[in-house]
Amino acid sequence: MKISIITVVRNNSSSIKDAIESVLSQTYNDIEYIIIDGSSTDGTLDIIQGYARHITKIVSERDKGIYDAMNKGISLASGEIIGILNSDDVYFDDNVIEEVIKAFKE
Repeated sequence: MKISIITVVRNNSSSIKDAIESVLSQTYNDIEYIIIDGSSTDGTLDIIQGYARHITKIVSERDKGIYDAMNKGISLASGEIIGILNSDDVYFDDNVIEEVIKAFKE
């Protein structure tokens, strides 16, 4: 069961790395990771590009705010489950997605 995780960000170079690494460290393998960047100017996009080979889709363009960015991500998602992880958040541990999938299967 594929899960799409979407992170939207604009000018959050201070914590985007932690959010990305939190997704990439998950033990569940079938994760589509989408990052929507609102044309950051503080180096955020450079950090994201450093992980580009591990991220399924990266979009960097102006948007009309956080919900417009989330909707862009949702429209790109192909997973049966869609989750949103904000750019200044992290998962509690490396098994969170695996537990979510387990709950959906039950």
